[in-house]
Amino acid sequence: MSREFDIVVFGATGFVGELTARYLAQSAPDGTRIALAGRSEAKLSAVRDRLGERAAQWPLIVADSDKPSTLDEMVARTQVVCTTVGPYLRYGEAVVTAAASAGTDYVDLTGEVPFVRYSIDKVGETAAATGARIVHACGFDSVPSDLGAYRLYRRAQADGAGGLGQTTMIVTSMRGAASGGTIDSVRVIAEQARDSSTRTVLLNPHALSSGPGELVRADRRSEPSDAALVRASSIDPSLSGTCAPFFMSSFNTRIVRRSDSLLDYGPDFHYGEVMSVGRLPVVSTIAAGAVAAGLGIGLGAMSFKPTRTLLDRVLPKPGQGPDEKARDKGFFAVQTYTTTESGRRYRSAMSAKGDPGYKATAVMLGESALTLACDRDRLPDRAGVLTPAVAMGDALTDRLIAAGFRISVVEL
Repeated sequence: MSREFDIVVFGATGFVGELTARYLAQSAPDGTRIALAGRSEAKLSAVRDRLGERAAQWPLIVADSDKPSTLDEMVARTQVVCTTVGPYLRYGEAVVTAAASAGTDYVDLTGEVPFVRYSIDKVGETAAATGARIVHACGFDSVPSDLGAYRLYRRAQADGAGGLGQTTMIVTSMRGAASGGTIDSVRVIAEQARDSSTRTVLLNPHALSSGPGELVRADRRSEPSDAALVRASSIDPSLSGTCAPFFMSSFNTRIVRRSDSLLDYGPDFHYGEVMSVGRLPVVSTIAAGAVAAGLGIGLGAMSFKPTRTLLDRVLPKPGQGPDEKARDKGFFAVQTYTTTESGRRYRSAMSAKGDPGYKATAVMLGESALTLACDRDRLPDRAGVLTPAVAMGDALTDRLIAAGFRISVVEL
């Protein structure tokens, strides 16, 4: 409370940054001290004017990722910095370093495994020493994944059912558009993947499961494949059909495995993610194969410069996104299944209205920032480079339910 602000939204002039600021203007508790930050005071002022009366007096902070001194000044003024400035591999290093050094809690929307690995190695020890909670992946990537497994862990603990075994999240339904920022992150990762050390991180299923300077050399076969077709009945006997790969599993699974490394979900815990494409065996198998082929072709095209140049002409640019009507029509629903050491079966579920990558993500990021700023007495005594579940688990779950998310756990 000695800081001037509770939350600073850095990148408020960007598309998702403004959506997050708007959510906070509508939903933050009275008295929450919020400021908007970005490179242009004029653009920040224009954003503030669009947010309505509750934001009319929010201070504006000029800060630039290319000017570290401005970032140091910004983070020193707030309890929490909420940053949407990506791709994080390109623009995020100075921000997370400043936050860790100042003991300022930090939330972002990164979906970039190498950036989280950078954060662990370069600022993890500093953050632990200063008491900063560095929490990556606080949007659709990877809150549903991370809380889904965490809720199963908490329920199994409460029931005395033993540790979790094979655990799989299924995206059962989803409607939304890929953001320009996410696509730009894929562009940057495709460029970085030319470096052999970066490829090693990207292909390692436990790339984020260790501490600073302790990269686990895990075989890819030690965890479920991110690209395989999966028989639904192998996930749980109540299911049928064939499931397709989920396009964000290669990031989300690493976040969940980091939560396991910090909380210990059980000695036999393994985690994968897939997407439902129907229950009929033949039809779903054909559809799943088509999805897998499409993902492979898309990633290949983004990795090859001539085709990437062509795609750049038609794909959304950073700062672009669907209009409000389209965002309101979006939704997502996921279910996560597990079998515990004692053989008991559980399913967690999360669903919400709103485009997953935009409207729902703004809620998840905004509520993550509010959890760190307003619910500090409910948070575990942990610092360093954490995950949403490890840093905020139960408190964030309660906030999302209050915000309209449907979250549940049942024994099967």
